Amino acid sequence: MKSIIIMASGSGSNAENIVKYFQGNKNVQVTAIFSNKKDAKVLERASKLGISAYYFNKTAFLGGQIVELFKALNPDLIVLAGFLWKVPTDLVEAFDSKIINIHPALLPKYGGKGMFGMNVHKAVKENRETESGISIHFVNENYDKGNMIFQAKTEVLDTDTPDHIAQKVHALEYEHFPQIIEKLLNGKI
Repeated sequence: MKSIIIMASGSGSNAENIVKYFQGNKNVQVTAIFSNKKDAKVLERASKLGISAYYFNKTAFLGGQIVELFKALNPDLIVLAGFLWKVPTDLVEAFDSKIINIHPALLPKYGGKGMFGMNVHKAVKENRETESGISIHFVNENYDKGNMIFQAKTEVLDTDTPDHIAQKVHALEYEHFPQIIEKLLNGKI
């Protein structure tokens, strides 16, 4: 059976969507959800879904404890679903080409430190972009610079607010992220 670890910092709607997508799948299992925020809603969601949930602090993350724990869990894929910390080099090296991230814009536009959530959608609106979307990519030592796996686009209308853009982008995330994960695990990407 293929094993997935999810890392998230916020509400966990993408994490929940991924867990539900793979429920009942005999070949893929979300084995744990990790968060760097004690009060992140994703931990509550994980508990309700029957998934092991863990909080870790920056010392554990940067000090190598998370690398060792993840090595012991031996996941086939580590999925960043709204995880906001930069991934340290030792974790990237230990799980080369096994860590993926989803970004709420069409990279390379609107990527990098501080570009997450509504910050991205406001920037898209302010710059009068005609499209936005999602980017799923491998994680390397730099924010949003890993090799691209998949992108999907949505139209941005003049009348769209940042909230409207966010809704369109979330719809793309929910539709495509679990499918891309499954394709990666099955060697189809």
